[in-house]
Amino acid sequence: MSRTTFDQLLQAGCHFGHLKRKWNPAMAPYIFMERNGIHIIDLHKTVAKIDEAAEALKGIAKQGKKILFVATKKQAKDIVAEKAASVNMPYVIERWAGGTLTNFPTIRKAVKKMTNIDKMMNDGTFSNLSKRELLQISRQRAKLEKNLGSIADLNRLPSALFVVDVLKEHIAVKEANRLGIPVFGIVDTNSDPRNIDYVIPANDDAKDSLEVILTACCDAIAEGLEERKAEKADEKAAAEQAEEAPRRAARRARKADDAPKAEEAPKAEEAPKAE
Repeated sequence: MSRTTFDQLLQAGCHFGHLKRKWNPAMAPYIFMERNGIHIIDLHKTVAKIDEAAEALKGIAKQGKKILFVATKKQAKDIVAEKAASVNMPYVIERWAGGTLTNFPTIRKAVKKMTNIDKMMNDGTFSNLSKRELLQISRQRAKLEKNLGSIADLNRLPSALFVVDVLKEHIAVKEANRLGIPVFGIVDTNSDPRNIDYVIPANDDAKDSLEVILTACCDAIAEGLEERKAEKADEKAAAEQAEEAPRRAARRARKADDAPKAEEAPKAEEAPKAE
């Protein structure tokens, strides 16, 4: 069963593309028709592409890997932050810092710097600083939190990138392509789908459109995480049973050894009969 339906996507306005003069010819396979100078996206293909992307995302989550969500456009920020946080995935909704992927060690140093400032706040080091120094460090901390707070727990490169508006986030897409990281993207008619591994042709401006697509994808990620949890529980139970099996065998062996000894115990001497 599909994760979305044609009617759902139609109601959310996923079919509205950009003006014909702004189109990218590489999107031709996903365009159904033109109406009033606007390209209309083929939602039957969108349904199929959402299912394909959702299954791939589910598989990545099931392996315990991270998916980085990227959306810096105003209308997508809140939705992406909410959906990514619901499945405990990192996200970037402010400015994409160049080198976030290709220069990842430097990004980790900035995150570590933010952690060190937090430690200074907690251990009382700040009490020895002047007001000016305190203000400078506080501003620096706020700036780091704004840009990197949502990826503070990302200790290694993500296994996939989910991008809203691949034209606007072209730097993030290029970095992922360079490192061989698969890219999932909501691609509108004005964008180039050729550098996207999992293309979801849809309106990338309307909030309702983004909501329905991100909900379907994040539900799939949640399923993958649940299956991973269930598999770990099964593996733990199997390991415990494997450890318990030798102990049970040893107890049975001891019982078997003790049984003949009980049978061989000497009987009490009979009392002499009276003459």
